[in-house]
Amino acid sequence: MNRSVIASFAVGTLVAGMTVFALQPLSTGTAANAANSETYRQLNLFGDVFERVRADYVEPTEDSELIDNAINGMLHSLDPHSSYLNPKSFRDMQVQTRGEFGGLGIEVTMENGLIKVVTPIDDTPAQRAGLLPNDLITHLDDTPIFGMSLSESVEKMRGPVDTPIRLTIVREGVSEPFEVSVTRDIITIRSVRFERDGDVGYIRITSFNEQTQSGLEKAIEELTSLIGKNRVKGFILDLRNNPGGLLDQAISVTDAFLNKGEIVSTRGRRSEDTQRYNARNGDLVDGKPVIILLNGGSASASEIVAGALQDHQRATILGTRSFGKGSVQTIIPLGSDGAIRLTTARYFTPSGRSIQATGIDPDIEVSQEIDEEHQRRITGESALPGHLDAEDGKEESSGSASYVPAERADDVQLQYAIDLLNGVRSYEVGSNTEATSETVAN
Repeated sequence: MNRSVIASFAVGTLVAGMTVFALQPLSTGTAANAANSETYRQLNLFGDVFERVRADYVEPTEDSELIDNAINGMLHSLDPHSSYLNPKSFRDMQVQTRGEFGGLGIEVTMENGLIKVVTPIDDTPAQRAGLLPNDLITHLDDTPIFGMSLSESVEKMRGPVDTPIRLTIVREGVSEPFEVSVTRDIITIRSVRFERDGDVGYIRITSFNEQTQSGLEKAIEELTSLIGKNRVKGFILDLRNNPGGLLDQAISVTDAFLNKGEIVSTRGRRSEDTQRYNARNGDLVDGKPVIILLNGGSASASEIVAGALQDHQRATILGTRSFGKGSVQTIIPLGSDGAIRLTTARYFTPSGRSIQATGIDPDIEVSQEIDEEHQRRITGESALPGHLDAEDGKEESSGSASYVPAERADDVQLQYAIDLLNGVRSYEVGSNTEATSETVAN
């Protein structure tokens, strides 16, 4: 379901020095008027500060930049995922959700004034340059990040194709900051990749954009044809380090494996804002076993898919706890002035679980064997400053590993899943198996 919400506002000039006296207890209407009067006073204060900066700051300022930063400051104070998109950023976001954009190919967030790598996108300049989840970027070329907004930093990382940019990286376990040169390129997000492993179909979804559902359908069709419908032992859906994306695509991907039942519900500020999304008849894999791979880099739309299929006992979740982003952002266009990305709801799995700041716990916990150089932990939603609280107040304070080995033979999570589908290992739904990398290697 696609929804566009158009919002606009205007602030007029107010009479200065207005005073409101309340000699009697305020009626409901009078209290509301008083609240509005205070709001207008604060808006006048903002106008006064804005004019003072324009007139007296040591260097000339751009009005549009001041307004952009003021709006962004208001939205970022709400939670880490709300932000203002100026017209260019809004256009860039629309291009990105279509699956193609220019840049480095890196998912980032802001932490303590620095850019933090959530995950590099597969087969992009950022991944080929060796960037890793949890890396901190302190400088772009010779310009320090500190003092920039997230949108400003992302804008600076974008640029003409085939032009280089130097990133200064601080990495856990490395004593000194170091530089990485990355050459910008057109980032075409092929969100679904697949291959055969004997009689097992392996499907990796790297993000949820407008191409994801069609890519999944193609993957299932080709793998079934390649292996043979009667020989397919099952499918592995790899959502590791998938940061999320479009809600409707997460719903469609989940629907591909269900014949009926709720997929997800979203609950906003008001009870009438609650929406429920249900599966339609038609399991594209005809009930074949499904294993979903998760880790600390799996967030948002990935968690919707995993949570729904876990609740319906339609898939076995294997890996480590997911990121824990259980909120929904709505893009609200502001006409020619861009848009805002505003957190408008929490989402809940079919059983009523909110995974905000908690994440999805796997049915089978399998940790990768990681050497000291590649030891990484995603901090998780609960560690982000200003995050929405968990619904029940019980949060997971630490993230889980997000490292995925480049070589399939070293990927113990994937090998464990393949062994399960081939019958080499067994698992009973509800047994809450835990397997370390050492156990898996035996």
